[in-house]
Amino acid sequence: MTGSRATVHARAVSRHGSSDPQQEGPVDLRLVAPALAAWAAAAVSLGVPGGGVAVAVGVAVLLAVCVWRVAVVRYGAGRGPGAEDGDGSAPRADTGGRGTTAPRARSRGARSAGTLVALAAVLLSAGAGAASAALHASDVRRGPLPALAEQFAQVTVELEVTDDPRLTRPKVRGSQRTPPVLVFTAEAVRVTAPNGKVTAVRTPALVVVQQRGGGSAATPHEPGPVHRDAARDGLWSAWRGLLPSTRIRVVARAAPPLSPADQVAAVLRVTADAPPVKVGAPTALGRLAGSLRAGLREATDGLRPDARALLPGLVVGDTSRVPPDLDDAFRATDLTHLLAVSGSNLTIVLALLIGPPHLATRAERRGLAPRLGLSLRGTAVVGGALALAFVVVCRPDPSVLRAAACGLITLLAIGTGRRRSLLPALAAAVLLLVLYDPWLARSYGFLLSVLATGALLLLAPRWSTALQRRRVPPRIAEVIAAAAAAQAVCAPVVAVLAARVGLVAVPCNLLAELAVGPATVLGFAALAAAPVALPVARAVAWCAGWPAGWIAGVARTGAALPGAEFEWPGGWAGGLMLAVVLVVLVPLGRRLLRRPWLCALCALAVLLAVCRPAPFTRVITGWPPPGWRAVVCDVGQGDGLVLAAGDGTALVVDTGPEPHAIDRCLTDLGVHRIPLLVLTHFHADHVDGLPGALRGRSVGAIETTTLEDPPGQAQFVRTTAAATGVPIVRAAAGERRHLGPLSWEVLWPPVPPDLPGPSSPGGPDSHAAGLDGRNGSALLDGPNDASVTLLVHTRGLTILLLGDLEPPAQRALWAAHPELGAVDVLKVAHHGSAYQDPLLMRRLAPRLALISCGSGNPYGHPAAGTLAALRAQGVRVLRTDTDGALAILGTTARLSATVSDHRTLGAQAIGRRRRAGSAGDRRSRASPAGAGRPRVGPAGAGRDRASPAGARRPSASPVAARTPRVSSADARTPRAGPAGGRRPRPRRLGQSGKSAATGRARRWFAPERTDT
Repeated sequence: MTGSRATVHARAVSRHGSSDPQQEGPVDLRLVAPALAAWAAAAVSLGVPGGGVAVAVGVAVLLAVCVWRVAVVRYGAGRGPGAEDGDGSAPRADTGGRGTTAPRARSRGARSAGTLVALAAVLLSAGAGAASAALHASDVRRGPLPALAEQFAQVTVELEVTDDPRLTRPKVRGSQRTPPVLVFTAEAVRVTAPNGKVTAVRTPALVVVQQRGGGSAATPHEPGPVHRDAARDGLWSAWRGLLPSTRIRVVARAAPPLSPADQVAAVLRVTADAPPVKVGAPTALGRLAGSLRAGLREATDGLRPDARALLPGLVVGDTSRVPPDLDDAFRATDLTHLLAVSGSNLTIVLALLIGPPHLATRAERRGLAPRLGLSLRGTAVVGGALALAFVVVCRPDPSVLRAAACGLITLLAIGTGRRRSLLPALAAAVLLLVLYDPWLARSYGFLLSVLATGALLLLAPRWSTALQRRRVPPRIAEVIAAAAAAQAVCAPVVAVLAARVGLVAVPCNLLAELAVGPATVLGFAALAAAPVALPVARAVAWCAGWPAGWIAGVARTGAALPGAEFEWPGGWAGGLMLAVVLVVLVPLGRRLLRRPWLCALCALAVLLAVCRPAPFTRVITGWPPPGWRAVVCDVGQGDGLVLAAGDGTALVVDTGPEPHAIDRCLTDLGVHRIPLLVLTHFHADHVDGLPGALRGRSVGAIETTTLEDPPGQAQFVRTTAAATGVPIVRAAAGERRHLGPLSWEVLWPPVPPDLPGPSSPGGPDSHAAGLDGRNGSALLDGPNDASVTLLVHTRGLTILLLGDLEPPAQRALWAAHPELGAVDVLKVAHHGSAYQDPLLMRRLAPRLALISCGSGNPYGHPAAGTLAALRAQGVRVLRTDTDGALAILGTTARLSATVSDHRTLGAQAIGRRRRAGSAGDRRSRASPAGAGRPRVGPAGAGRDRASPAGARRPSASPVAARTPRVSSADARTPRAGPAGGRRPRPRRLGQSGKSAATGRARRWFAPERTDT
């Protein structure tokens, strides 16, 4: 025995012998196949009917028994009758060489039997995973709740909360921002049907809590808004303060889940009219964990905003304070694993007890354990208690469970004195967790956690060794290899989910890693001190705030780089494609390490791709084109337009629905100074990107419309502007300004009678300027008709921006400005919707029409009729949903456009302006409502067009020229025209914009309404 051990130690690479997990040698993969089999079987069985799963499990068990029996027979046959001597030693070989065949045959038989035993284990594991999944899936189908959800019935349910309530991020859907709602998972324990029948159940459900009225902010003119907001905040806090294991009773509208394969039986929609009715207190452990988490939040209250938001997330996974922009920065830099508590947090905690991870073989000689005099078994017991406490405080998320299971298995190996091999521990943890909770088999978080851990165990040591052979210091090589390995295996899964690939993930993870340890250790110290000594906890949290702020700064800086990430095909096809690319690139990378000059060249290429300096980007991509006059940014379903006003300076009109898109567009254009930012109206698809436009740029003022509707989004604009110190002014017809080569005039909306004239950026604040109210609502029928309309002149080009004006306001605009002639470029109103005034469109006679809309939007934008009418006039139409960002170049004599897919449309493609005296010019003498109707007196006729920029003119109300808004309900009945006459009933056009009877393109149309 001693000789055998000596031989093992002599062959071991490490001086610690064969028990060192870092030594080279064959990897123990015996548990990997059973774990993968159980994982796959559970994932598949969750969506299969129970009868089919039962048959499959029976077949698997039967096959496993047969295979096991064959293995036993082969093993016995391989040993033979003379396999053992009396002393247990193997028979000696024949000196003539004839006896060497029998031992070889027996060896092959033993190996064959071992393979069969492994196959039997795989079959049994798959059967166990499938059986567990079937039992858990049956919980979703058990009881009356699924049937009541199919009927959308209103039910009274007693729930046991199983997760911390969390607020969803508000999203822009069409022109509105969906209000945030509170979401948490729970288990229904008692259901009262509409007929009064009460049933005791154990059914998982998803609870969605929303405030009455959608949770929108109160308008400033509502009575008592401060008290109303305080009451609403208190009510919201009562729901957000629910702890897991609390029992509540709710009256909810049940609805089926989005997918039949979801983990819940129903979605329960609750309106928060009152605080939750508690029928059972949380458990003692739940109260303890809740008090610890609340104490950490209280200890971090005095920190800087980023540190205050981030530290609870780093320590216990509490992301309730993380703002959307910081969350986006963590996603762009692939640092979200720091917010989802994972194995690194538990590793840091256990390292305090058993020593640094790279000295795991001497765990009993490092950390606090030897100083406290703990034995190996005592160390394992204390470590197990820490791991369980870690799960309770941080909540049993997939990454937390995986980390705790691995830690407990490793601690068990320490306590029993067995070899501490980490890969079998990971495989055992996966097997046990999938059998315990089969829904983890479909969790992307669990998949990412397992992949990252496996990469750290299998790939990182080899890559670290390769770097050290190239004279990289050992510690630096280990950190680089760990970050690169985890990123390489997780990137395909991220591509499946987010359809992107990050280029700054590895350097950002390396920089953040410097502060993760101090922030986590100090954060846990503050967590432990908060219940007993809050001042001490605040002092420790203040120290932890510095490394937490460093991590937030790394995330924000990395995300702000122009090339931080790039788009990649999403879904499993995109993930598989990226995996193939990485498999090809890794061997090439090993060859590059042998050629330093190639490494330097590749590093320079990556640096240029990430930083994207403007000259380099323009040469490589051709975007932005030199000499651009205006750019319609590709911001999705919304508007965002940029007008060049000098080097790095621009006039920006609208910001789209999402900050990232407009920020990236302005960055690509090199815009860092915005003297004036115009928001045509307060719909979310025009204003919600405002933080992105303000980020890192000098903004002189924000100009808005006079109608504050919707009030919640107007409040959002005020709050965002106040946070950055940007004044708000309002626009009104007659205002004229100039900026470098730009000059523009505000044509719409008119000045309401109860408001003074337009103000300047240096004038009064937003309230004095009339922004704080719904003034002018009598003149403007809704936010769309209140859109700020600009007539822009830039180096001879005339560009008309109609905002989202609808036909009544378009007719009123023409009535107020009858001298309005043909334009070079028209930004089509309302994303090219079907509601356009055909007479105004023919009157403007644009050469180029621009439509900003999102790909695959559910509103049918742009409408087929609108496109047909424009093309019938010979107008060249460009749209962001198919062409990407649109750039306007040239002059009146030679107008051209470039789209972001690098197609250039020259003057011939766009067309030339019609000569004076053409039909378009003759139409200028027609009334807005058409021939034969009384002409409406223009409100602004006779004004001096040569008046200086910024001068005001009186603007009469166009009420007499307006018609009520056309709705889908009354579009079939005759209505009064602009001058009081009757107009014919609109006709419905087909998808091609042609009449079904004649097949000819119509000059006017009124198709079905597709408002957003």
